[in-house]
Amino acid sequence: MAIYEVYSHPLLVRYRTSICSKATLFLFIVLVLTYIPPLLVAYRSQGFWLKQSTYEEQPDVHFRYEALFIALSSTSGDYLAWSTFQGFNNLVGDKLRIPLISAQEDDKNQDGKMDQLNFTLELPLLSAENVFGVQLFLTFSYKLYRMSTFVMQSMVFIQHSSPVPGAKLFINGDLRLQQRQPLGHQGLDTTYNVSVINGTSPFASSYDLTNILLTYQNRNGEYLKIIILITENLNSYCIRPMYCYISIL
Repeated sequence: MAIYEVYSHPLLVRYRTSICSKATLFLFIVLVLTYIPPLLVAYRSQGFWLKQSTYEEQPDVHFRYEALFIALSSTSGDYLAWSTFQGFNNLVGDKLRIPLISAQEDDKNQDGKMDQLNFTLELPLLSAENVFGVQLFLTFSYKLYRMSTFVMQSMVFIQHSSPVPGAKLFINGDLRLQQRQPLGHQGLDTTYNVSVINGTSPFASSYDLTNILLTYQNRNGEYLKIIILITENLNSYCIRPMYCYISIL
């Protein structure tokens, strides 16, 4: 049986909206949640399945204005000494000789962190006295903030001797961090934020050169080492903190 079209009518339906609508807002939120959270997770985790990494940071180093100075006045073992520790000064007795000291920290690039320490020490001598060698301890406060919050008290040791007496010694060096194990990535590490030299001790062993160096270099974590260049043969020192590579665990 044949079928005939009796009546037809076209139907046109249009939906209109503005760009500022709930549908647009919903689409924008979906797109943001799709791409932004994974990027944030990857950035904050420093990569996926990362176990160990390194980065470069300039430490915040400040001179603590603590010093221990020994001048060898003969080749047979005579000496003159001075320090900022009253216990040590009491122990040396008549060997105590108070020097003239100048210390200035400079921020060369104005970034809020000290870049250089200019330390000058002038030792008054009698007409018959000479200096054949020097030993100098300087203490510093050392801080890291960027990835690992690490604070410690550190030390610089300078030693020079000569078979002939000298009138002046100029030393130019860089402070470098000798790291033996990775730093923690969480919390504040103050394990070595203790005085390098026990200035309150009345015992001579607390100021013994060998004991101080052994205790300092036997730290399990980190210590500062000064790389020095002796340019002249006794009273001026220039020390520069520098960028260091830190390993984070």
